[in-house]
Amino acid sequence: MSKVLVSDNIDKAGIDIISQVAQVDFKTGLAPEELVKIIPEYDALMVRSGTQVTQEIIEAGTQLKIIGRAGVGVDNIDVSAATRSGIVVVNSPEGNTIAAAEHTLAMMLSLSRLIPEANQSVKNHQWERKRFIGSEVYKKTLGVAGLGKIGSHVATVARAMGMKLLAYDPFISSERAEQLGCRLVDLELLFAEADYITLHVPKTPETAHMINAETLARMKPTTRIVNCSRGGIIDEDALAEALKAEEIAGAALDVFENEPLGESLLRELGPKVILTPHLGASTEEAQTNVAVDVAEQIRDVLLGLPARSAVNIPGLNPDVIEQLRPYLELAETLGKLVGQRAGGRIDLLNVRLQGELANYQSQPMVVAALKGLLSPALRERINYVNASIEAKERGIRVIETKDSSVHDYSGSLLLEARGNLGEHSVTGTLLSDEEIRITNIDGFPINVPPSNYMLFTVHRDMPGIIGKIGSLLGSFNVNIASMQVGRKIVRGDAVMVLSIDDPLPEGILEEIAKVPGIRDAYTIKL
Repeated sequence: MSKVLVSDNIDKAGIDIISQVAQVDFKTGLAPEELVKIIPEYDALMVRSGTQVTQEIIEAGTQLKIIGRAGVGVDNIDVSAATRSGIVVVNSPEGNTIAAAEHTLAMMLSLSRLIPEANQSVKNHQWERKRFIGSEVYKKTLGVAGLGKIGSHVATVARAMGMKLLAYDPFISSERAEQLGCRLVDLELLFAEADYITLHVPKTPETAHMINAETLARMKPTTRIVNCSRGGIIDEDALAEALKAEEIAGAALDVFENEPLGESLLRELGPKVILTPHLGASTEEAQTNVAVDVAEQIRDVLLGLPARSAVNIPGLNPDVIEQLRPYLELAETLGKLVGQRAGGRIDLLNVRLQGELANYQSQPMVVAALKGLLSPALRERINYVNASIEAKERGIRVIETKDSSVHDYSGSLLLEARGNLGEHSVTGTLLSDEEIRITNIDGFPINVPPSNYMLFTVHRDMPGIIGKIGSLLGSFNVNIASMQVGRKIVRGDAVMVLSIDDPLPEGILEEIAKVPGIRDAYTIKL
């Protein structure tokens, strides 16, 4: 039975889901050296933000198949090390969307109406109405940096409150921004015109200290900044100086460059600043949502199914997986077949999407084909995570092509591989019931479903060969499940494909090769 380690506090709903398929050990507060010591026992690791999953821990986890972060980011996980080790890393990109968006709006309104200070004043038996004159957000301009799910929800609610919206997001179309009521602008214009700025961008080298002394100087003295995304996007010292000099009006921060927040000038700026301890996802609903989301993915991976929110599998987001699931299986199957046919030292793979299939994303199918191609050599070490890396390290050149013209079927996938056994190709398609069919081998048309054990022959199209092969297999007690012959011209060369129930006994291929008219014989294990 699989074993899963949960090293941070996770909602019970998530634990219950994983417990259906695995033994769950709940151990929080582990020191790094303790985690390194016990992680080799586990097939999966589930964390929140407390556990730092370092390269040392990942390399020690020799059985790990998946690491799940119950939250949006994966900042505390060495994703590169996990990818090199073939470990899936998943998160919950949508589980706390509403919680984070609502916290952003709460921070903006609290900052505008001086709510924290007013609350404390009343609790101190004071009644200072004139001191707490706030500002309305109605008809003010909100600049949204990042129109992902959280930023989009903030924009939608802010628009309903009567705010004008500017947005910056280099990955969002103008049409999508317009749907949300936003005017898409560059950062310089957003900083110059916005009365309120809310940040919803990931922490990357490009976004680090996006808010700094230079950008703060371009803002209006009435500007207020809200950050509930990631620490490090704001230069906190520069922000404190700008607030102190009244270059901007206020800031509300839920995240910080170093957490917990240490000594900081931000603590000393009174009602100009609101500070909360990373509460964006801290609602009962969000904690349940992210725990359930990640737990379901861990369960699925342990059952041999793909994860829907893997952050280190190229092109395989949840929508793509759902749409391409049967085609990924097709690509992997064809990869196994052509890889064995071309031989172990493959240096070239051409993946061609034909007909209707040319309308789909090619990268996920390339990854699946590489996984199949390398499976015979690497077995359980190869997966969707590390297939591209392993191929690159082995010097396999990959070519992706699309051909929208229809061949024998409305949509098909062609793989061509070059290895130490020469250049070979295989084509396959899906029938209406999503059943895989192999439709061509090295230019010979066939129509056979894949099976665990298959025998292929290349022979002269002449009477008697099929019977001789059948008799020979029978003499070795080999049971034939199905058989089909494909040929290009009458009395020319032909291919025969037999699905057999068990591996061929030793020595039988040599006997088949002796049959008059047989040019080649080989087996494939899928």
